[in-house]
Amino acid sequence: MGSIFLIVGAPAVGKSSTAKALASRFSKSVHISVDDLRDMVVSGLVYPGGDWSTELIEQLGLARKTAVQMAMEYGKANFDVVIDDFWDPVSRLAEYDQLRVMPGVCRILLYPSQEVAEGRNRKRSGSEQTNEYIASGIRLVYSSLGPEIERLRGEGWLIVDTTEASVEGTVDLVLGLAGRAS
Repeated sequence: MGSIFLIVGAPAVGKSSTAKALASRFSKSVHISVDDLRDMVVSGLVYPGGDWSTELIEQLGLARKTAVQMAMEYGKANFDVVIDDFWDPVSRLAEYDQLRVMPGVCRILLYPSQEVAEGRNRKRSGSEQTNEYIASGIRLVYSSLGPEIERLRGEGWLIVDTTEASVEGTVDLVLGLAGRAS
């Protein structure tokens, strides 16, 4: 069975970039982006915002359950799997609980300073409206994550401060903390 890495965090902290770079370090790997799974919805996709509707929660649950099923199937085929998703203050990612008890699973929270996440968002290309939408997501996630950090650490999550780290440096940190130094 291959290893499964779950990489989460606020918007603009480098989850997708880190996940792709981490997956590229393995000889047989797959990167599963929950955003990409959600983008497969052709009509009726609901985005997170100030109000977390029942429909949004259902859609996030479907995408995450799909990611877990894919990870388990690829893992059985000896692929190393890297899932990336955003921290959800409503479910607290309970959809991934079944992975917690599996051997070879590493749960990682990318947690640079909020100021760095906001700065990375401002550097992204996109409309002012999109950047403000992401900025509000950053504020929401950081306000909910602060009180959760010690609980997550106690549950075995690796909390990785990427404030000063490049993508490759972050991958090196993740591999080192997971005992898989390259």
